[in-house]
Amino acid sequence: MNDGAVQAAGPRPRYALLDEVRGLALLSMMGYHAMWDMVYLFGLDASWYGGAAGLVWQQLTSWVFILLSGFCLRLGRHAVRRGLLVFGAGALVTAVTWLFMPADLVLFGVLTFLGAAMILTGLLRPLLEKPPAWAGLLGSALLFVLTREVNSGYLGFGGWVIAGLPGALYRDLVMTFLGFPGPGFYSTDYFSLLPWLFLFWAGYFLQKLIGRQRMEPLRRPLFPPLGWLGRHSLLFYLLHQPLLYGALTALRLLR
Repeated sequence: MNDGAVQAAGPRPRYALLDEVRGLALLSMMGYHAMWDMVYLFGLDASWYGGAAGLVWQQLTSWVFILLSGFCLRLGRHAVRRGLLVFGAGALVTAVTWLFMPADLVLFGVLTFLGAAMILTGLLRPLLEKPPAWAGLLGSALLFVLTREVNSGYLGFGGWVIAGLPGALYRDLVMTFLGFPGPGFYSTDYFSLLPWLFLFWAGYFLQKLIGRQRMEPLRRPLFPPLGWLGRHSLLFYLLHQPLLYGALTALRLLR
């Protein structure tokens, strides 16, 4: 019996350590956003944040969050339903920032991406289950590297340029959502389908490769408060920016 059949028929207990990793990634993301607020909204002088250190912090946190989301999606049911919920939360973030903080608009942010990735993966799951896990993981990783810089107009990774992309791709919001930001596009949090869907799928195929039997040690918690935070990550993600902004504003008034 293959792993997919076991997952469909067997029990689905929580893996405490995965919740804790998600909670840790959420704390890192909240810390990064707190620094963003302090630097760009409250004038804190922190040159390192706009340099390589800040970029590594942001990228490492994002990669862990997206990989883990793809990994965990294969462990559960109702991917499309979950995706619609997360996509709706992303739409709420966009609406709130558009109405109250237009200068800091979040359009096609990480929640919008994760919701779309869950919906697509749920719909395409019969196809995604066909290739061997190792082939899916390798292919997803290679495609992520190949498309990593599509937002910047070329195929490649970092400064490694394989080929430039036609400017005609970069024209409207639909193409921006796919990964080709049009002229004048601005968002304080932008995660397009390309390249990030391939990183999400790398997590999906990584879980398939590992299988449930080798995941048994992950059931044992190491730090339960982090697990609790991870289990409520969507709620905390929605609340953390208003709370951070309110707290920082109050601190500035008290100084």
